[in-house]
Amino acid sequence: MTTIEQAVDVLLSDGSTVQLRQIRPSDAAAIVAMHSRFSERTRYLRYFSPYPRIPERDLQRFVNVDHADREAFVVLAGDRIVAVGRYERLGPAAPDAEVAFVVEDAYQGRGIGSVLLEHLADAATRFGIVNFVAEVLPANGPMLRVFADFGYQLQRQFADGVVHLTFPIAPTDATLAVQRGREQRTEARSMARLLAPRGVAVYGASATGQGVGAAVLGHLRDGGFTGAVVPVHPTASRVAGLPAYPSAADAGLPVDLAVVAVAPESTPEVVADAAAAGVHGLVVISAGFAEAGTEGAAAQRALVRAAHAAGMRVIGPNCLGVANTDPAVRLNATLAPRLPAPGRVGIFSQSGAFGVALLAEADRRGLGLSSFVSAGNRADVSGNDLLQYWQDDPATDVIMLYLETFGNPRKFARLARRIGRDKPVVALASPARPPGVGTFVGPDATAVSALFAQSGVIRVDTVAELLDVGVLLANQPLPAGNRVGVVGNSSALTGLAATACAAQGLTVATGYPRDVGPRASAAEFAEALAVATADDGVDALVALFAPPLPGQFTGTEADLTGALPTALTTAKPAVATFLAGRAPAGIPAYPSVEEAVRALGRVTAYADWLRRPPGILPELPDVDRVATQAALRTDGADATALLGAYGIDVVASASVGSAEEAVEAASRFGYPVALKVAAAGLRHRLDLGAVRLDLPDAVAVRRTYAELAATFGAEVLVQPMVAPGVACVVELVEDPAFGPVVGFGLGGVATELLGDRAWRAVPLTDRDAAELVDAPRAAPLLRGHRGAAPVDRQALADLLLRVGQLADEQPRVRALTLNPVLARPDGLSVLHATVLTGSATPRPDTGPRRL
Repeated sequence: MTTIEQAVDVLLSDGSTVQLRQIRPSDAAAIVAMHSRFSERTRYLRYFSPYPRIPERDLQRFVNVDHADREAFVVLAGDRIVAVGRYERLGPAAPDAEVAFVVEDAYQGRGIGSVLLEHLADAATRFGIVNFVAEVLPANGPMLRVFADFGYQLQRQFADGVVHLTFPIAPTDATLAVQRGREQRTEARSMARLLAPRGVAVYGASATGQGVGAAVLGHLRDGGFTGAVVPVHPTASRVAGLPAYPSAADAGLPVDLAVVAVAPESTPEVVADAAAAGVHGLVVISAGFAEAGTEGAAAQRALVRAAHAAGMRVIGPNCLGVANTDPAVRLNATLAPRLPAPGRVGIFSQSGAFGVALLAEADRRGLGLSSFVSAGNRADVSGNDLLQYWQDDPATDVIMLYLETFGNPRKFARLARRIGRDKPVVALASPARPPGVGTFVGPDATAVSALFAQSGVIRVDTVAELLDVGVLLANQPLPAGNRVGVVGNSSALTGLAATACAAQGLTVATGYPRDVGPRASAAEFAEALAVATADDGVDALVALFAPPLPGQFTGTEADLTGALPTALTTAKPAVATFLAGRAPAGIPAYPSVEEAVRALGRVTAYADWLRRPPGILPELPDVDRVATQAALRTDGADATALLGAYGIDVVASASVGSAEEAVEAASRFGYPVALKVAAAGLRHRLDLGAVRLDLPDAVAVRRTYAELAATFGAEVLVQPMVAPGVACVVELVEDPAFGPVVGFGLGGVATELLGDRAWRAVPLTDRDAAELVDAPRAAPLLRGHRGAAPVDRQALADLLLRVGQLADEQPRVRALTLNPVLARPDGLSVLHATVLTGSATPRPDTGPRRL
């Protein structure tokens, strides 16, 4: 929610930044000043009259609003108001409100109107406003396009020379698609301005050539940057052999990027100087910010705020820098003295030190680079911004990420799902996760990998594996299936490869592994590979070459290197392990069989994800959002009512504290009934005697209650009996790394002990729900085991979809457990539900656009 205290920074269509907040009474003078800068045409189109000045009465009404029935947002560039948008409800409790906004001439055509409309609609919806109405002059084409292009269902009427518009403001798939399309374009443009600058200013490069700033300046100069390089130095006339200037503007050259290597206390002056020169973004190499403690964190916030106020974005601080190998740019604004050769892989590294090592290893392996960004403390620019940029970057085919933490996990998952359909995303990210909400246990390391896979991300564990997979993706096509042809000249290696394939979920193709023997010539080895390449039963190849004993190999290494490329020229991917000599150029080679097969397994899993349909977010019947709000009380939630509002029925139960109360509840429900210990950890523990079933009459109820009360305490639950089924557990947890995640598993002590729970991040598609039902290791029990009838797995999938939608729409619900859920051939029964609620804090990646 955007408020006076919680102003937000937003991106415009050209990639620059502005601030948006609620209007204040103290803004009166700034509103008058903005009005004075309007052209006569702007005034006429907004007010339908010349309106040369704002009368005091109107001015006071403009700046004094109740932030409910009347709301107004201002947009600031620096400390100057450049736009205002407002709505006003048309009568007490009316569902309609009139909306209008005006943008200063110099800022028109940069997307401010659409940003204002998003935030106004979001605010109005929270106060029960359903429709916006607007009156626009026919000559005001840009304003009409703002409304028409947003995806709203517009109703138009023309009367008295004015176009009258009415439209519902509730978010729809169409409006969300428009909003996210604009988000992608603005974030991509903001990155493009930094990765292909016309000129680079360097702050903090010493005249002696020592220090971080001098190193970056030298790499810029020696790397052949095609634009202007402007060292900024307070006294020196030349630095590193280049003309230096006391300020960037003094150079008189176009400068889009500033590299900052000064002490934290000097950054405010640098930001002001860069802004005066028209710089679009800062790469802050300097350390001493948030990583250094509380004072550093405050300095970091001030740095970002000042940069955004000047329309600039910030990479860093405490980062390695940025690079672009495009021959038309040749930008090396990093601390790495050497970049990999130009190629098709974009690399993002959160860590600066790690980034240096990653670039060096990529260079050693011959992995070509398109562009590189090290985000450091990630105060502003993050991996999500780079995903948006690389999505449409024609120079990038593969995206590699090193992630230490997630700033906006929901957005990352959303972007990866979309971008992964066109370009593979490989991420080195730890499976470890901080504690979740309360005592609820969330995804383990295996489940974290599944959460990445759900979004199409190839998650790896080590730097070596990150490059292993990157080299394969950059040089080979994707496999059409998981059948692998293994060809080698050593039975030990081919056997090892077959074992590794099984461990990676790959199938050794029929007729393989094929051992050509240690005496095979280069031509024979190549012929065996050519046969495997042409085999319709093979989707990918593993080529293994062991050094022969003296006198065994009848060819030379040159013969082998010359023969193999022809044999492996195919639409099928191939990996190789050559323990002697080198693999031919273009064929990914790995030091060990296991590494080669592991990389192939990762890529094959990604290719399988691509082949499967992406799934849809189905429209679920029987969802009552009015009842939902009634169930979410200020002191918690009525779990049964909340779930019922989402079409999830919970079997009735009654908590009793005496035998007489138990009999009364049983009579009300009707016999037979079940008695259970009320404690959440015991009420499904049949093995401990905490659950007693099929009690036929009052006598049995009294006797059983006495037994349970004596052993476990007086509080007991009475519940009507339902048909038996396979016990399942459904969970919802607010995970700190992934946001809301839905878990599914089978009930029972053994499955709980083994952690046999599968997880998916919300929102759940129909495909996610179906896969989640089948994901636990014990899932075969649902399909019929040892003669048992299969359960209704579609009913389970529908239940998961409803829990997922509840999680997506209700941020106050922080955790939820349905245990047990009895799944049967004819449906299911939810016996017990627990809901944990919290404050309704905004979730990342929801609501109108903001940085």
